[in-house]
Amino acid sequence: MTILYDLCGIGNAITDVLAKVSFDFLEAQGLVAGSMTLIDEDRVKTLRDAVQVECETGGGSAANTCVTAAQLGSRVAYLGKVSGDTAGNAFSEDMRGCGVAFPSKPLDGRLGANLATASCIVLITPDGQRTMCTYLGACTQFSPEDVLHDVIAASSIVYLEGYLFDPPHAQEAFRRAATLAHNAGRQVSLSLSDPFCVGRHRDAFLDLIKGHIDILFANENEICALYQTDRFETAARHVAEDTSFAALTRSELGSVVIRGGERVDIAPVPTQVVDTTGAGDAYAAGFLTGLTSNRSLEECGRLASLAASEVISHYGARPLSNPWKDAGF
Repeated sequence: MTILYDLCGIGNAITDVLAKVSFDFLEAQGLVAGSMTLIDEDRVKTLRDAVQVECETGGGSAANTCVTAAQLGSRVAYLGKVSGDTAGNAFSEDMRGCGVAFPSKPLDGRLGANLATASCIVLITPDGQRTMCTYLGACTQFSPEDVLHDVIAASSIVYLEGYLFDPPHAQEAFRRAATLAHNAGRQVSLSLSDPFCVGRHRDAFLDLIKGHIDILFANENEICALYQTDRFETAARHVAEDTSFAALTRSELGSVVIRGGERVDIAPVPTQVVDTTGAGDAYAAGFLTGLTSNRSLEECGRLASLAASEVISHYGARPLSNPWKDAGF
């Protein structure tokens, strides 16, 4: 089948609500800085009423990666579950307006018990760190039937969002996506997304990585959580044994790319950190766009770092400009 898309992302389709808060606010709310906590719809309303909203945008980790990749020049599709409500319609229009194909059908109310489109309250502390409180809503109804064969087979790389592992049928959907992609001769990539998500599903993640994943993305905390160690080099050694290709980010220390017996250390791109929301998403977008453009590992890492650096320099999880063009690529 002809390749129509460089990248197809699969993840939680979420509306992001960003707000600046103090460290004391997190403590008062019983939240761990830098974590992602699943909440119900009532808690969403309570938190939203307690903060001053900076901005509200379409979001979700893989969705942000897809939008950034499209902005960088990739041909992109996205699969995710929204409701037929106002937020779901706005999310669909936003994705398509950003140049991302979004063929997923909205949730059938007969099956979804009137679940609303998912939302995430992103709480940003003065150090730029983000703490996320997520109501999954319609996302919980994403199933293997939502993994569209024609879209998967037409995509050079399928990118799976680790956050989606929480809903009931998601693990089965991931395996279906990986099987369809590999049967079509395509590659499968996974982002671990969050150390707490890794803790909830460690064995399932390890099984998926060893049997189905070609390219793994993780930050230092996530990869250390996966291998239950506090030493990055120990985790890096383990991941090199379990998968042939991994890109591991280390914040101000840059990133490490491992492929086969090769290791490449990538320097960070310095910037003023305002909001770390979407840093890993942008890194993956830059890396995969470079990879599908036949760039070297060094260049893929550099382009990924540029994308991440741009995103963390302002509020919101998507670039305000094309960081590659700004850097002369």
